Amino acid sequence: MPEARHYNAVLCGTQLYNNDGKKRFFGFHPQDDIAKKAAFTLAEVLITLGVIGVVAAMTLPTLIQANANKVVEARLKKFYSTFNQAIQLAEAEYGDRVYWYIDAQGVELDEEGNPILSTAQIDQWLSKYLYQFIIFKRKVDKQGRVFYYLSDGSAFQCGIQFNPSLRDIYFYPGNPDKCVGDDKDIVGVCVWKFEYLPTSSDPSLKDKGLEPFPNGSADMYTDSERGCYVDSPFKSYCTKVIQANGWTIPKDYPYKVRY
Repeated sequence: MPEARHYNAVLCGTQLYNNDGKKRFFGFHPQDDIAKKAAFTLAEVLITLGVIGVVAAMTLPTLIQANANKVVEARLKKFYSTFNQAIQLAEAEYGDRVYWYIDAQGVELDEEGNPILSTAQIDQWLSKYLYQFIIFKRKVDKQGRVFYYLSDGSAFQCGIQFNPSLRDIYFYPGNPDKCVGDDKDIVGVCVWKFEYLPTSSDPSLKDKGLEPFPNGSADMYTDSERGCYVDSPFKSYCTKVIQANGWTIPKDYPYKVRY
């Protein structure tokens, strides 16, 4: 019976040798095989990047809009709460709001036609009764409208162009300079309307503080003038629509909001 021969394989580079130094067969490094299997071709990389790009293009606008909704909702709710808290604090100092409220408006202009801030009636009233309870900076335009900028980046104005009034309060969740246009284009989109008229006979405003523009018996969505629907002339009820939904923008809200 022939003697059994035993070989001790020694791995050298990519070839295997017996212990007597004779080449027996070719081999390979396991690490090399793993590296080859793990590598991606250029085509595979490009296809993967393309898929990621398509998914991002489909989901990113939705994520951005969802974030805008959250910011607008939070700031609307905060403004409503902060303004009414300031009114309550002022009442503790000056008495019932009905007795010190006035529907202030107007401003004097200097020789060059620039508004004199100290003469703006709206600002005089707010400075006396609410300024100590709400921290803001302000500016006034030639029509007597006063813009107030709050610490969270939001702002509000009293009255609209050519009709400055303390009763009409427009709230901007963001910079007002980025929200310009006719009411039909911006109200309910980047600015929302409130009313402050505690001397009103309207039960939704009488003896109350800041409230969304009242709709009375009118439908908030379909009213021909102020309803919150596409192409509505004024959209005054959009604030009420959001408040009625717990200060959350409803799924059927007709506009994409921004700030």
